[in-house]
Amino acid sequence: MALTASCPSCGAPVVFQSAASIFAVCAYCQSTLVRHDQALEDIGKMAALVEDRSPLQLGAEGSYRGVHFALIGRIQLKYSQGTWNEWHLLFDDMRTGWLSEAGGEYVLTFMRPAQEPLPDFEALKIGQRLQVASQVWTVSNLERAECIAGQGELPFKVGAGYPVPAADLRSDKAFATLDYSETPPLLYLGEAVDFKALKMANLREGMVAAAAPVEARVFRCPACGSPMQARTKDILAVGCSSCGAVVDTADETYKVLSRALSACDERYAPRLPLGSKGTLDGKPAEVIGFLVKQTKIEGIAYDWSEYLLAGENGTYRWLTEYNGHWNVVDVLSRPPKTTQVIEVTDIYFGGERFKHFSTTPSAEVIQVSGEFTWRVKRGETCRVVDYVAPPLMLSCESTGNDLNWSQGVYVDPAVIAEAFKLPSALPKPIGVFANQRNPWADTARRNWLMFAKLAVVAIVIQAFFVLISSERLLLRQDFTFEPRSSGEVQTREFEVTGKQRKLAVRHATSLDNNWIGIDMLLVNKTVGNAWPAARELSFYSGYDDEHWTEGSRDSEVIFVDIPAGTYYLTLDPDMAPDKYVAVRDRLEVLTPRTGWSNLVLVLLFLLVFPVVAALRRAAFETRRWAESDHAPVSSDSDGDDD
Repeated sequence: MALTASCPSCGAPVVFQSAASIFAVCAYCQSTLVRHDQALEDIGKMAALVEDRSPLQLGAEGSYRGVHFALIGRIQLKYSQGTWNEWHLLFDDMRTGWLSEAGGEYVLTFMRPAQEPLPDFEALKIGQRLQVASQVWTVSNLERAECIAGQGELPFKVGAGYPVPAADLRSDKAFATLDYSETPPLLYLGEAVDFKALKMANLREGMVAAAAPVEARVFRCPACGSPMQARTKDILAVGCSSCGAVVDTADETYKVLSRALSACDERYAPRLPLGSKGTLDGKPAEVIGFLVKQTKIEGIAYDWSEYLLAGENGTYRWLTEYNGHWNVVDVLSRPPKTTQVIEVTDIYFGGERFKHFSTTPSAEVIQVSGEFTWRVKRGETCRVVDYVAPPLMLSCESTGNDLNWSQGVYVDPAVIAEAFKLPSALPKPIGVFANQRNPWADTARRNWLMFAKLAVVAIVIQAFFVLISSERLLLRQDFTFEPRSSGEVQTREFEVTGKQRKLAVRHATSLDNNWIGIDMLLVNKTVGNAWPAARELSFYSGYDDEHWTEGSRDSEVIFVDIPAGTYYLTLDPDMAPDKYVAVRDRLEVLTPRTGWSNLVLVLLFLLVFPVVAALRRAAFETRRWAESDHAPVSSDSDGDDD
């Protein structure tokens, strides 16, 4: 049941909707009030909230897992790179929870009792694996934050300057926060949530007082005097497009975070002008920031560009570009299970297998222009580990106190140009990028599928002709060849009828550790045409630890395109002079079944197309991985150490 009391400072009514709320900020005079049963104690003024782009406000409502909730309080926290909001929620079942809003990500958590001792804050490190609440987590963020303002109802006493050391833990499905503002530390468990899935109502855009846009702050660059602006209060750094200096917009004097570019520093012009608006994946996007990062490998500098895009509901996403290759990148709220900083193994995520591509020990920011939601500056570095499953890429970026995973999707330059309605086409990509789609992969897959289909058709046709064809015996005659006899012998005559056809002449001999050569001549008795052929048969066997054989006693000769007519064969044997053993030979002449040679030729012809596509696909992959930490090693390099 809600409790209503009067503010001791201004007399305005203060409503406590949750029985767990012991602290409130008067909406009229900003007095900090502590609840004592039916009375309120005024303990001073609460600092004003920093204006931001959040669509949320007190009184907003939503639903989580079928249970309605309302936003009844907020604390605003400041950390090294900016600020974030923690909204206090009251559910219809009287549960309370927290909705964290930072960098366009929304995380809903509930306080849970810790079943085991929690580690000291100083003992935690980025990328560390630890077990809490029967789950294995990875430490993804460590911050010594400070509460700078509050609003509405809160379950604990806070004030400006209230220290909040906190550690964020992530798994592939859940999120946890260890709050070290109290002893022992508090444990909050929950998950990252999609803003649309919360079905929020009564947002700021729907209220007249809050519908007015926040005025952009306009100021001049302290380094060169060029005009600059920060469109909202949550923009904490702005890079000067003229001189490259980076300014801290949260500082009243607009302190320079990093100096202007010198005359010898290379300057990059963004391919997407700041302020460009477009639609990516059906979502609105505006280019508000541009930075260039660089890494050096064996003394060679590699530079790439990153564009910060402002989206809907206070969300952000990225575009990256290297040598004309573009990726649309989203930060992952639910990272892969393998969330260690150093690894070279494969990762399975989202049903895909991602292969380790490269590890960049130090990626340095060398140029900044436009607006950013954290205090970015030139010279800051991070470690980057990339995994690929084209056209997807997983990237893990880590610093001393932060670890983030993101997923990029490769897109053609034409898609980017169309999305932002650029007046001219973007440059064509150079080389092969890590997660660029292999253009020959689909071709090879289609060709192999077509080969399989056509091969089945060819085999079925071949089988049909084999079944309908039959062997017809034209002649069977036995001969005995004596070693000491000489001269040729002649077979009986036989008839070949019909169209031109193949004739098979088969020999089945009694060879045993012996050989025989037979010169044959197929003769057309009517016209005298003749077709010569020769065969040598040999067969040997014996025992050498085990029984062995070599050669064959049988042979077959094929005569092709034989016209109809009366024929006979002449046989001229050649036998081993040192073997005084007669050799028996059963000779058969017949029309054979349909042969398989045509099928083999057809299959070899069909095989050319998928093999060529497969070779081109392999060549493309070789070019891709040549740029990775796992570049193929040529045989020439193997001999360099000899």
